[in-house]
Amino acid sequence: MINILVLCTGNSCRSQMAHGYLNQFTDPEKIRVYSAGIETHGINPGAAAIMKEDGISIDHHTSNHVDEYAHVNFDYIVTVCDHANENCPYIPSKNAIRLHHNFFDPSKVKGTEEKRHEAFLRARAEIKEYFKRFVEEYQLA
Repeated sequence: MINILVLCTGNSCRSQMAHGYLNQFTDPEKIRVYSAGIETHGINPGAAAIMKEDGISIDHHTSNHVDEYAHVNFDYIVTVCDHANENCPYIPSKNAIRLHHNFFDPSKVKGTEEKRHEAFLRARAEIKEYFKRFVEEYQLA
């Protein structure tokens, strides 16, 4: 089994969207996807809604702290925000391939509902494309 960790600050938005796409793009018989944060903030309702628009439910996901997975030997660790990348505690997966991409944070956008929706669409598109390429590049499909 290949273990993938997606890490963000609060495990509420970008890491949850990435987790949803990785579950869709990979075979659950071969790949186990985890997402976590260096804090836990719960699932962002905007992230859940925008993923549902693309046919993926993350409603059943939980917001987890990275320490909960200290026992897991990860093959891939992907940080999806600069804050988590700079402040992440040590993860003892010695042979893990560690990747970083700072995705746009839609949860920081204020304004009209339309403006916030556009922000979540933008983030979702960036995350979907990145993780589609990630799965192809590392032959995880």
